[in-house]
Amino acid sequence: MSQLQFAVPTLFGLESLAADELRRLGLSDVRAENGRVLCSGTPADIPRINLNLRTGERVLLILGSFPARDFEALFQGTRALPWEQFIPKGGQFPVKGHCLNSTLHAVPACQSIVKKAVAARLGQKYGMETLPETGAIYQIQFSIMKDTATLMLDTSGAGLHKRGYRAQGVVAPLRETLAAAMVMLSRYKGCDPLCDPFCGSGTIPIEAALIAKNRAPGLNRSFSAQKWAWLDNKLWLEAADEAIDCEFDGTYEIWGGDLDPAAVELARHNAHLAEVDDLVSFEVSDATRFHWGGLHGRIVTNPPYGERIMERREAEDLYRAFGKAYAKFPDSWKLYLLSSHTEFERTFGKQADKKRKLYNGMLKCDLFMYL
Repeated sequence: MSQLQFAVPTLFGLESLAADELRRLGLSDVRAENGRVLCSGTPADIPRINLNLRTGERVLLILGSFPARDFEALFQGTRALPWEQFIPKGGQFPVKGHCLNSTLHAVPACQSIVKKAVAARLGQKYGMETLPETGAIYQIQFSIMKDTATLMLDTSGAGLHKRGYRAQGVVAPLRETLAAAMVMLSRYKGCDPLCDPFCGSGTIPIEAALIAKNRAPGLNRSFSAQKWAWLDNKLWLEAADEAIDCEFDGTYEIWGGDLDPAAVELARHNAHLAEVDDLVSFEVSDATRFHWGGLHGRIVTNPPYGERIMERREAEDLYRAFGKAYAKFPDSWKLYLLSSHTEFERTFGKQADKKRKLYNGMLKCDLFMYL
């Protein structure tokens, strides 16, 4: 079990960022594919990736891949994998997955076949007719794409975007992994001011503070694999110590504003839970009158799109007014703004220098970059 294969699913558009993160963590054979990054590592890397990764959605341990054009092939291929190396006698092993462009396309039927195959293998290895399934959870995931099945164990549990600091968000919250990606794409290193005038529940400023401080985003939460019998608990403690040793001390100018006082209160609460409330300030503020004193800095923000929160016309009026406010900033200020609105540049009043396609959930967006 010295060399393991991992798959890290990502939001579309974030694959290269997650791949860079994994390389910096020292993982080998890192390669980005559509919607996921693959790499190789050791058992000690399971805690390291889970604790440190900012832009990946979860860490899946790949047990094997094989052709599966029919149920018999899926059953035999699944049964041939060494499940007993990973799932103990009492382990719970629920199954979920997806099928794409494959002869096998009924997910519930595939779930049932995979479950039966794993149960048959474990029952034979442990000499039991019925497995108790009373212990820790070993969530099995399968992916059947173009008639090839890949079987994996989910080491993370709740998605990695659930950092543990946002018990509840405002309407249409921005996923933490996407907020971190926006900050990283702005090349923010903590040196100059970072502002979010549409901060909502504070996700972008909080992620910016975690990045400035070089704080591992997973330190305040737990993971499924912490309860796995074969993964030494000492590895989690060592990974946490390593992460804490890499943190920076410093003072940073990170600010979030929102028109809604309840959102600002929630943002402050979330910053407190993330242990960065000393690094970030939030206040009730109108983005259409937004101004900032410094000669240089960056604005990283996710205004309403006019899809769910506001009507299109209202969103366009907001973009127009914000465009006028931004036009008064010195040229040395940079703006990174995420929107799904197809007419954003026209209503904002300026063409972006660069655009990058990103997905907020299933919503296709652009990150408009004014450099």
